[in-house]
Amino acid sequence: MNKRILIIQTAFLGDVILTLPLVQVLKKHLPDSHIDFLCIPSVKDLFKHNPLINKLIVYDKRGEDTFGRIKNEIKGNYDVVISPHRSARSALLAFSTKAKQRITFNKSSLIFLYTNKVKYETGIHEIQRNISLLNPLGIDEKEIIKPELFIGDEERKVADNLFNEYSISNSAIALAPGSVWFTKRYPKEKFGRLLELLKQTNEKVFLIGGESDRELGDFLISYSQNENVINTAGKLNVLESAELIRRCRLLITNDSAPLHLANSVGTKVVSLWGATIPQFGFFPYGENDIIIETEGLKCRPCSIHGGDKCPIGTFDCMRSISEEKICEIVVQKT
Repeated sequence: MNKRILIIQTAFLGDVILTLPLVQVLKKHLPDSHIDFLCIPSVKDLFKHNPLINKLIVYDKRGEDTFGRIKNEIKGNYDVVISPHRSARSALLAFSTKAKQRITFNKSSLIFLYTNKVKYETGIHEIQRNISLLNPLGIDEKEIIKPELFIGDEERKVADNLFNEYSISNSAIALAPGSVWFTKRYPKEKFGRLLELLKQTNEKVFLIGGESDRELGDFLISYSQNENVINTAGKLNVLESAELIRRCRLLITNDSAPLHLANSVGTKVVSLWGATIPQFGFFPYGENDIIIETEGLKCRPCSIHGGDKCPIGTFDCMRSISEEKICEIVVQKT
């Protein structure tokens, strides 16, 4: 069936990565469909080489872009709209298309603006939840499907240059210290101490992140005095970072987007969990992936997405995670 389909996902990078399998399954079952994707500017590089998307619609919802411009661009152009994003703005955008089928979760805002509401299941991975939005189209797949990233020669060349510049001929480690939310971030001093401990491996450690993480990366290099640490934060786009992570033997990360990049490219994940819990559905699913968390705290989880500060001021969820324990896992090389 040659359907024109719009997917609305205007959340952060991690959420967009976990929406990619929905596109993959759509193309598998409806190969002749025309699929457009609406996203925010900070994630557009993810789609640079993606042949499954016919058109990328970029909406700067926090900038000078107007709701009216986007509404006029998408109005009357689609048979089906699918919105994993549950915000009121996404609901208004979906409704403005006038598509006959407008699909979202039953927990979305302004739910009455949609024609089909799919139960938001708990206890499963976010990828499985997103794919369940295809049920009203007669598509029923239940497995975790790995997001497919389309990495080009230019991204591979950037990684080649980094490995050549630092004379890396064997293994390397990636570490992603950042997160949009404070309560998802392992404390920077503890990350610094971890990097100090990792001197014993004599491996290069690439710091991964966006422009907002660049200063944090510089701090970690200074704090740890580990000459093997290389700060790439803010210097690579998302596909370049994904290729760099692919070439590393493991990634150490918070509950944040690099975790999902690593799963996509098949790199082992050592993930650190604070305010949020894996049961929310954003856990790593690789065979050898490791989750490190402080269990038994009555205050945890304190938020679905994380927050700007610890609600009770202790931040025990992260502070109780031992740098030595993380180092021991990394050194094992299993």
